[in-house]
Amino acid sequence: MSDQSNKAVAAFNPALKTLGAMMLVVSAASPASSVFVIMPMAITQAGSGAIASFALAAVLALLIAFIYAELSSAFPTTGGEYTMTGRTLNRFWGFIMLVLIVLSLILVISVMALGMSTYLAVLGLQLDEQWTAVLVVVAATCVAVLHVKLNAFVTGMFLSIEILALLLLSVLGFLHVERPLLQMVAEPVMISTTHNSLTPASLGLILGTMSVALFSYSGYGSATYFGEETHDAKRSIGRVIMLALAICVVTQFIPLIAVLAGSPDLIQLFSSPQKIAYFLEARAGHTATLIISLAVASAIFNAVIALVLQAGRLLYSTGRDRTWFAPLNTMLETIHPKTNSPWVATVIAAVICAATCFVSLNRLLLLSGTALIFVYMLLCVAVIAGRYNGSTNNGHYRMPWFPIPAVLCLLGIGYVFYQNALDQDFGQPSLIITGQIMGAASLYYLFFLARRKDWHFHVPPDHQS
Repeated sequence: MSDQSNKAVAAFNPALKTLGAMMLVVSAASPASSVFVIMPMAITQAGSGAIASFALAAVLALLIAFIYAELSSAFPTTGGEYTMTGRTLNRFWGFIMLVLIVLSLILVISVMALGMSTYLAVLGLQLDEQWTAVLVVVAATCVAVLHVKLNAFVTGMFLSIEILALLLLSVLGFLHVERPLLQMVAEPVMISTTHNSLTPASLGLILGTMSVALFSYSGYGSATYFGEETHDAKRSIGRVIMLALAICVVTQFIPLIAVLAGSPDLIQLFSSPQKIAYFLEARAGHTATLIISLAVASAIFNAVIALVLQAGRLLYSTGRDRTWFAPLNTMLETIHPKTNSPWVATVIAAVICAATCFVSLNRLLLLSGTALIFVYMLLCVAVIAGRYNGSTNNGHYRMPWFPIPAVLCLLGIGYVFYQNALDQDFGQPSLIITGQIMGAASLYYLFFLARRKDWHFHVPPDHQS
């Protein structure tokens, strides 16, 4: 894999400090969106057993964070996971990772944007879901093409609003505790599928729900996309990832406990289609529900900004690496001289996201649902390979107890894969679709990229060993 390019490309300026990078990363993970959108799915599956699911998923997320921190420290470039994989394994797996990440990012942005109309409905507005999502993407893109330092400030302001909303949600739960935490952990219950009553939540369901919880925490590894714009990234990026994970876990785990402990009736909570809304109405009334719903809408917008920033930088990196055809590569690698942002790649990413907003939500979830499993599996293999072939020797972060965290993580992700393979309604179809996408990517590589001598994984001069 050559590190040299035949032409000079514009470079990013390292304008971000650790705090600014962390604001962007946590905004992309969007704790409030996870609590209001993903956490209810976990409660539906495992009832109060979701507490154990989120706790176990936090341990697995920590192992994944170790992997991200080590690889990002060695390769703090806008290529993110695909550069890490390509430089530790080979070009083929690097391209497979690229396709999986592009797919995940684009579809997650669309899914996020499609949720906006639901939370604006509290204002009495009857908005078209798809066109509202398109407007959200357009508005977010108008911010994302500006200087990254300004984006860090904007996302930081929105992030403070969603953290306050989660704090209010937690306070409401802990002020009206109906059942002790130890009881919920020792005797987890869920709603019976045949009777309107509570039944014990099985260990299998609790472990199976870990995949939902793990997805809820995801996003902390995105710090690498801003590596070229972060001051002293090799030394600081591991700290950004660990702090971002800690914030994501705390801001989701505590509200989960608060909702389950403070709900007046677990049967009504578990059976309600809008679980958080039921809790808020029961404990604080319509006004609090209105305020927090608007805070969630702002969190969604904030997440879309941060994710569009990532998607733009990822596409920019593919152009710089000469991944596509010459005219497209030239467009993608354009950096604005004043804002120092990859504005063309950002706009192209936004156009794709806006188009996918017209795909049904169920299909979007099927397309993106299990891609993260393959991403994490590849990263586990990549970090082990990087140690043994020496490609990560120039990194400043080393995971503790290597290779135990990577091996344990691989086993945990393997179990999540197994659980999805057993799920005939969602898991199996999603795995098959993801496999088909990887197959199509393999054909593109074999018949086009494999023969290309100018395709390489770019690393800025100050990041090379």
